[in-house]
Amino acid sequence: MASLPLQLVVLGSVLGVALAAAALILISFVAFITATEMPPLHQHEEERFFLNAGGQKETLPSIRDSPTKQLSVVVPSYNEEKRLPVMMDEALGYLEDRQKQDPTFTYEVIVVDDGSKDQTSKGIFSSRGEKILMADADGATKFPDVEKLEKGLNDLQPWPDQMAIACGSRAHLKEESIAQRSYFRTLLMYGFHFLVWFLCVRGIKDTQCGFKLLTREAASRTFSSLHIERWAFDVELLYIAQFFKIPVAEIAVNWTEIEGSKLVPFWSWLQMGRDLLFIRLRYLTGAWKLEQSRKMN
Repeated sequence: MASLPLQLVVLGSVLGVALAAAALILISFVAFITATEMPPLHQHEEERFFLNAGGQKETLPSIRDSPTKQLSVVVPSYNEEKRLPVMMDEALGYLEDRQKQDPTFTYEVIVVDDGSKDQTSKGIFSSRGEKILMADADGATKFPDVEKLEKGLNDLQPWPDQMAIACGSRAHLKEESIAQRSYFRTLLMYGFHFLVWFLCVRGIKDTQCGFKLLTREAASRTFSSLHIERWAFDVELLYIAQFFKIPVAEIAVNWTEIEGSKLVPFWSWLQMGRDLLFIRLRYLTGAWKLEQSRKMN
């Protein structure tokens, strides 16, 4: 009789493991059957051309072309009529001053009119720069910190296949941010960071900072393989980079909280958690595939 409670505990443990395994199989099945490949990017007729500085109509460039600028700045913008002008004033002020100091420095700024990954990819694939900077429209990161990313990128040389990425990071501000957050938001933050580490990306403390500098080749390789469209696309980008063994540097940047965030604390974190799980499961089950031997088109 004394062994009965022990038997019940063992039975309960076995049932718990079986239920967990069944749940994982079910979730994996759902992740697999709902996985879709990103369709080819569609361009409207008016998006196939642009007006150059002289007002002349030119065919929109492609990332497959040879670079003609040193730096491309791609700014995803979605309902950013209040924050974007401030960010652009700082960015253009810095870029113009830098060009005055160094007349050989060339740049372009591409503002995409939708914050989705699909539109961001259009901006990336139309870039002319040797290096491509993704910068959020809120201007939370001080734009002159691009020089820190450039140094971080150069420190990674030699670049395999000319590919490297430098990520702006707010990890050094963690203690300060915890002091300003509620316990609930702090718990969500730690939970998200654990899922990123456990499921997708290791070695990068802050995957979500919207200030990333990529070589042209790294941008082409990673963005051509992306599937996630919303907040977790940064994680998939770095997951892809680590799969292809693209070196990644994490660089501390100056960052300030800017009002007007589109992130809804609970539901956005819940969506990102789901996306992280699906990223892992879809690559694990073969619904999404990355080929190690793949060459840049």
